[in-house]
Amino acid sequence: MPDLVTLRRALISVSDKTGVVDFARALASMGVELISTGGTARLLADAGLTVTPVETVTGMPEMMDGRVKTLHPKVHGGILAVRSHPEHAAAMARHGIAGIDLVCVNLYPFERTVARPGVTLEEAVENIDIGGPAMVRSAAKNFDWVAVVTRPEDYRSVLAELDAHRGATTLALRARLSADAFARTAEYDAAIAAHLAAAAHADERAGWAARLGMPGARPAPLRYGENPHQRARLLADERYRGPSIALAPQLHGKELSYNNINDGSAALALAQELARLGQPAGHAAAAVVKHANPCGACVAPTAADAVRLALAGDPVAAYGGILAVSREVDAPAAELLCAPGAFLEVIIAPGYTADALEMLKARWANVRLLVTGPWEGRSPEPGELTVRSVPGGVLVQERDLALPDVAAWQHRAGPPAAPQRLRDAAAVWVIVKHLASNAVALGGPDDHTPAGAGVRLFGAGAGQMDRVTACRLAVEKAGPRARGAIAASDAFFPFDDGPRILADAGVSMIVHPGGSKRDDDTFKLCEDRGIACYTTGIRHFRH
Repeated sequence: MPDLVTLRRALISVSDKTGVVDFARALASMGVELISTGGTARLLADAGLTVTPVETVTGMPEMMDGRVKTLHPKVHGGILAVRSHPEHAAAMARHGIAGIDLVCVNLYPFERTVARPGVTLEEAVENIDIGGPAMVRSAAKNFDWVAVVTRPEDYRSVLAELDAHRGATTLALRARLSADAFARTAEYDAAIAAHLAAAAHADERAGWAARLGMPGARPAPLRYGENPHQRARLLADERYRGPSIALAPQLHGKELSYNNINDGSAALALAQELARLGQPAGHAAAAVVKHANPCGACVAPTAADAVRLALAGDPVAAYGGILAVSREVDAPAAELLCAPGAFLEVIIAPGYTADALEMLKARWANVRLLVTGPWEGRSPEPGELTVRSVPGGVLVQERDLALPDVAAWQHRAGPPAAPQRLRDAAAVWVIVKHLASNAVALGGPDDHTPAGAGVRLFGAGAGQMDRVTACRLAVEKAGPRARGAIAASDAFFPFDDGPRILADAGVSMIVHPGGSKRDDDTFKLCEDRGIACYTTGIRHFRH
C-alpha cells in the first residue's frame, strides 16, 4: 500500500453544506476534478467552480426522487478499485472507470429529522440515506487509496495535509478518516434502527440495543431492574473475549437479576485484578461483593483458603452476597460454601470439579453457578471503555485498569516497609480501588496464614461523603484486626483527622495517592506514631 496518494478526482455530495464551497475551491486550485450530485453540484457551480455532474460519469440520470444516483459501477468501481492490482486496473480500463481519490459525503439528516416534534414515519424514511453510506463505506474500506471525509470539521486538516504533501494524502490520514467514517455509519444505522423499532412497536429489546449502538447484541430479558417497577434487559456483546458475567454460562440456579449481574461483574473485576497482581505466584484470588461494594477480598494459597478468607472479611455483609474466585472451585472450597450459616446468591469461577458442583447443587436449589473459563491470558484490553448514561447523553471513559507499581511509590514517613509488606499493601490498594468513593480499606496478612502466604480485607468504609467517616467505618468493621493493619485510601487526605483515626486504631501502614496541600500534616502524624506512610501518585475514584 502506498503512503502518499496524489489527489486527482474528488466526489462531493453533502447534506450539511457548511464550508463545502471553500473546501471544493481549495481542491480545485490544486487541479482536482470535482464530481458532484444534485444540490451540492448546483451550489458549487453557482460559486463559479467547474463541476462534473455524477450523471455525466454514470451515463444515467438521477431518478426516483434522487433515491438512485450514485449506486453505479462507474462510481463504486472508481472508489473501490485497488489501483496496484492488475485485474482491477484492467477492469477499470475495459469499462472506462476512472479512479476517485477522495469522497466527501455527509449523510441525510436523519437524527435531526426524527428529533422534530410530530415528525411522521414517511418523513423519517425519506431521510434514510442509502447512496451516501454506501459511498462512505466503500471509500473507508479502500483507505489504502481513497480518503473519505464525513465531517466539515475535517476540511481544514485534510487541506493542511494536501498542502504539506504537494496534493497527496498520507496513509495515516486516510486510516484515521476511515475509522471516523465507519463510526459515523454505525451511529447512523443505530439511530435508524432505534427509531423504526419504536415506530413499528417492535420488540423493545432490539430497540434498546440499537439506541445504545449495539444492534447486534444478544438481548436477554431480566425480571426487572434495580427495583421491581423498572424494566430491564441484558445486552451481551459476543465480541468480548475476557471473563464476563454477561457471557458466562450458568450451570445451576434460578435466573440472574439486574442486581446479580451488576454485583457479579464487580466481584469478577476485583478478583481478576487481585489475580493479575501475581503475588504470590499461583495463589487464588477471591472477592465477595454486596450492593456493588467489596465486603471481603483476599489472595491465598488455595481456592478453599481464598473462599474462607473472603467470607471472613465481613461475614454479616457477605450473607446473600456474590463471590468470585480465580481458581476452580474444588471439594474443600465447596464444603465451606455449603457450611451452616453460609449463603450466597451467585458464585463465579473459571470452573468447578464434578464433586464440588454436585455438593453445591445439592445444598442450594437456587444459587446461581457461573463458569467463565480460564482467566489466564484473558486480561482486559487496554483502552476498554466504560459507559454510564445521564439524562440526555452518556459519559464514556477508559476503564481504570492501572495496577499498583510499588517501585514507583514514595516513602514519606515512618519506618520503610519490607518488600513483602509492600506486596501486601499492593493488594489492599487494589481492593480500595474497587470500593465506591470516598473509600478507605484496612487489610493485611491473615493471622492464620503463614507470612507471605496471603492478604485479605479486614474492613472498609465506602461511598461516604467525607473521608473521616470512611476511616471510622473501616476501623469499626475491622475491629481488633485494625491493629497492625495496612490502610489504603482511594484519594488523598485533605486533613490529618482521618489518618489520626487510623493511627488511634493501631494501623501500621497508610497508603494514599498524596497531593493534598496538607500532606505534611499526615506525614508528621505518621512519623510521630511510627506508621509507614507511602504515596502512590495515582487516584482511584469510583462513583
